[in-house]
Amino acid sequence: MPGMNSGINVSDSQVVSAFMSALLHQGLIALLIFATLLVTWVSVRELLFSGKGSAERIGTVKPEPEPTGREVLRTGFGIIWLFDGILQAQPKMAVGLPSQVIAPTAASSPHWVQDVVNWAGTNWSFHPIQAGAAAVWIQVGIGIWLLAARSGWLSRAAGLASIGWGLVVWVFGESFGSIFAPGLSWLTGAPGAVLIYVVAGALIALPFSAWRSRKIGQLTVAGLGVFLIGMAVLQAWPGRGFWQGGSAAKPGSLASMTQSMSQLSQPSFLTALINGFTTFDEAHGFVVNLIVVVFLAGIGLAFASLRPAVVRPALIVFAVFCLAVWVLVQDLGFLGGLGTDPNSMIPMVLLAAGGYLALVRAPAVAEAAVTAVPAVPAVPAVPAEEAVPAVPAEEAVPAVPAVPAAAAVPAAAAVPAAAAAGPASGSAAVPVGDGHGHSFRWRDVVSPARMTRRIGTLSFRTILAAGAFGVIVLGATPMALAQANPNAAPLLAEAIGGAAAPLHTEAAGFHLTDQYGHAVSLASLRGKVVLLGFFDPVCTTDCPLMGAEFREASKILRADTGKVELVGVVLSPTYRSLAVMRAYDHQEGLAKVPNWLFLTGPVSALTQVWRDYGMVAQDLPAGAMTLHNDYTFVIDRNGRIWEEFNSDPGPGTEATKSSYAVLFSNAVRQALGS
Repeated sequence: MPGMNSGINVSDSQVVSAFMSALLHQGLIALLIFATLLVTWVSVRELLFSGKGSAERIGTVKPEPEPTGREVLRTGFGIIWLFDGILQAQPKMAVGLPSQVIAPTAASSPHWVQDVVNWAGTNWSFHPIQAGAAAVWIQVGIGIWLLAARSGWLSRAAGLASIGWGLVVWVFGESFGSIFAPGLSWLTGAPGAVLIYVVAGALIALPFSAWRSRKIGQLTVAGLGVFLIGMAVLQAWPGRGFWQGGSAAKPGSLASMTQSMSQLSQPSFLTALINGFTTFDEAHGFVVNLIVVVFLAGIGLAFASLRPAVVRPALIVFAVFCLAVWVLVQDLGFLGGLGTDPNSMIPMVLLAAGGYLALVRAPAVAEAAVTAVPAVPAVPAVPAEEAVPAVPAEEAVPAVPAVPAAAAVPAAAAVPAAAAAGPASGSAAVPVGDGHGHSFRWRDVVSPARMTRRIGTLSFRTILAAGAFGVIVLGATPMALAQANPNAAPLLAEAIGGAAAPLHTEAAGFHLTDQYGHAVSLASLRGKVVLLGFFDPVCTTDCPLMGAEFREASKILRADTGKVELVGVVLSPTYRSLAVMRAYDHQEGLAKVPNWLFLTGPVSALTQVWRDYGMVAQDLPAGAMTLHNDYTFVIDRNGRIWEEFNSDPGPGTEATKSSYAVLFSNAVRQALGS
């Protein structure tokens, strides 16, 4: 019956099963990526460096130590990205994220923000399985990449990846962190947790040389201090609802939020904590807000002072304060089955800690230690731009006859000796370092021998980082291909209406009149595949949606227009005149569909057709629409019912309308090919 279907359920077993299956299959591919890289790496190393002490031919270079502050940011946010990826794998995410996370977050923002965000939500909802799986693997890949790559251009690239994906999530997933919505508050996560990921990614993307002074720490800590002072001002601003815990049995801004958080599925002790804080805030809202304002302003001023003796205790207080807010206000941020991240408090503490360490521990530039070949005198260091002169063969150490001339070079220009020899042509190439004491030449890309040797000298962490990049591509590629398809996945329609029923029985004949007064029978349509539906011209719930589904199906089947007939039978004993039917066609955009027929006839003839196809039609009181069920049939060219669909779309969205159209079109094409 119209409106009886509540639409797609975020926990629908069919959708969840498809989502979990996609994650499993892609997970196996991810493991294969890592396994292939590791096996290749180990095999090449064994081939190049096993036996006869040949491993000693390659000098090992100790990379420049990573600044402590950067290490905290890289490791901490790597773990958070990994955790966020795991959260994206929750069963409800595929369908639930657009409707229950993205849209509600944007609801209080200006219309232009809603338009931007809803565009992204619609794109996600058209292909929820691919989009949901992509979010998992992109975030897992970024997390592994950050954890694996400690230094060099590969590590900086991980920071850039964090910036790129973080901005996508911040804009579309967090509605610009709700900074354009009323009620902006640091307590509720402003300016968006993922924006903090972006800032951290930008710091990680900086070269090590930028971390050798206190400037990075000063900018980070002072910037955070100014931000906290600004948040204190917003929190203290009159009329924003934070000074009132509650009034007239209505909770204030903060109490209302915590009250809603307590309704989430979570351990009972957390619910008790949140409820207790909500009750306290309702009774003492002024005191709670005063404490928040004082803490934010005080910590912000301490950070802005940039005096380590002041910043250090302020950082400790800030961490404790953030943890309290994280538990009592943000309720850990990831509970309830649709949490996408741990919210803003943990990232904020990590950013503050990394900035403080950069402020007080600006590292001295350490010379990279080179382990030279035993018993071979070290060659004096030469600039990277100069060629390393070869040591005459007669001066080579007898104990290691296979060692080429150059034994050790500085970290900036260290190249495995055998690889540095190169062809006698003397052609030059510009070396590029990877931060692990290795360098490569652009001509290595086209030289199998050089590439093989290069792979053998890579570190285990580099292999992991390369695998992480492969995982990101694994997630992004199916999503990009799916987004190129303007039609929604038919899985949505199947989840709403249930699986199609293949009947392969003789279709009941009929003799009716189309919207132009021409006689039409099922026999007259023999030789074409018929998509048959039933429509109430004055229905305001399902029938307009079904009309849109038929219209979209006509676009998908445009190449087969001459082989397919889209047929609607009027489903109202009252509103069945040709004028009403033509008005419906114009209203739903079906008048321009060349192979669309809308059939009517005497009530006796219509009643017989309804009965033959299992349709129920009953006029509601006061001239309202007809109460009816919704079924659509595909009839093959021989007049047999190919498939039957429950086509009640429920509330209906752009995605579900397109999904039904794809479902119908696929069945029509199968019937055409039979």
